[in-house]
Amino acid sequence: MFRKAVLGALAFGLVACTQETQNEIGRAVQNWTGTDGVLEVYAGNTLVRRFLAIDKLTTASGTKDGLPRPYRFGYGVLDENLNGLSDSGEKRVYFEISDYSTPYVFYENPR
Repeated sequence: MFRKAVLGALAFGLVACTQETQNEIGRAVQNWTGTDGVLEVYAGNTLVRRFLAIDKLTTASGTKDGLPRPYRFGYGVLDENLNGLSDSGEKRVYFEISDYSTPYVFYENPR
């Protein structure tokens, strides 16, 4: 019975939150549980970069004003040969992608 009451209170609390707060809670849970994201960057119809084992993409924010910046950043393994696998010698790197000009697809690794 106690468990149902706690779950009910949590559900009510989430419904009462703003969308942004719900997103922040979702990101916190996602960051805690981890994911296995893949980011693909395209030039036209051609795949030019792939990053593997990404746990999150973060929207940059200003250090003084705290406002969101027009790019996202993260860490992932650079898939240099674009085979979808983290091969020997391929390293985890920091990357940034622009919201304005970078055509990209971010998805959970299906493997």
